[in-house]
Amino acid sequence: MSATTAAASDHIIVRPHPRFAPNLPASHSVKEQLHGTWRLVSWNVEQSDGELVSSPLGPDPLGWIMYHPDGRMCVALMRPDCPRFASNNLREATAEEIKSGFEGFIGYCGFYEVDEREHLVVHHLELSSFPNLVGTEQKRHFEFAGGRLILTTPHLTLFDETQIHRLVWQRLN
Repeated sequence: MSATTAAASDHIIVRPHPRFAPNLPASHSVKEQLHGTWRLVSWNVEQSDGELVSSPLGPDPLGWIMYHPDGRMCVALMRPDCPRFASNNLREATAEEIKSGFEGFIGYCGFYEVDEREHLVVHHLELSSFPNLVGTEQKRHFEFAGGRLILTTPHLTLFDETQIHRLVWQRLN
């Protein structure tokens, strides 16, 4: 997913009052509620015409997102059907294997900040599988519902289509 436009977009969906994770008291800050490791449950993409389509990594991508109390974060997303390389030695990978591996994985790390008033978590990227994202800010609207974390992108323009990405995460224990 190209998020160059994500960093530049000013449009964001803002819902008035996020519900808090049931396993943490409401007195905890949003940042405290984010702390931990979350597994991807679903990733839906809404087109400008309202049509829902699969994520860039297919209909059932795998993923984890981690928020550390020190303000660091990391996300890794992958196609579940990404083919294995013929060799266990990465240096022996073919051009086709490298292309498939790159197209089947999205990952980035950096630090994050929470804007509770605007219901935003902002990821400041320091590392990325797509180098053009290094140094960008990735804004996500957050909501807690039924023990899940829902992150929604602002309007993105990808492949000449306006889209909104909605990722649902379940906390891992």
